[in-house]
Amino acid sequence: MALIHRMTRLFQADVHAVLDRIEEPEQSLRQAIREMEAELDASEQQLRQRALEQQSLHARQAELNALLAETGQELDLCFQAHKDDLARGLVRKKLEAQGLLKRLRAMEAANTEWLREQQARVQENRSTLDGMRQKAEILSHRPLSERGAEAGESAWDIRDVAVSESDIEVAYLREQHLREQNARRPS
Repeated sequence: MALIHRMTRLFQADVHAVLDRIEEPEQSLRQAIREMEAELDASEQQLRQRALEQQSLHARQAELNALLAETGQELDLCFQAHKDDLARGLVRKKLEAQGLLKRLRAMEAANTEWLREQQARVQENRSTLDGMRQKAEILSHRPLSERGAEAGESAWDIRDVAVSESDIEVAYLREQHLREQNARRPS
């Protein structure tokens, strides 16, 4: 049974390798960029919607604070006029407003935290998208002879850079001199 499973995995790997060579990496990269842009736009739209909700929560809290202040003044009048039955109704109204205000503050705090997390995530995704765009730009400007290169081959291979022994000696002496100067400096 294990042999069949291994053979199946090897066959699938070979099929995937063939498909990878058939597909054009530039096309795949451009499609990935389009998908990332669409996701980023949707995330930013959701952030704008939540920011509007946040403004609405602020406005509602301001209304409730004004209502509480007004209710406090009305309660003062009721107690001065010895209207206990009216005062009880206003106390109920005040308690309900305080409860709603407490709930709105909790919603605002949760919304603020969500906005902070999502903004960080959107910023991270934007950085990733910018990196993908740069890679696509580099890939689209490579000569045609390099575009068909194997996956993993790079146009910038470190073995193509020639460093002579004299370059190494000069760099070594420069590094040694820098370290000696740093060691002499008082801390």
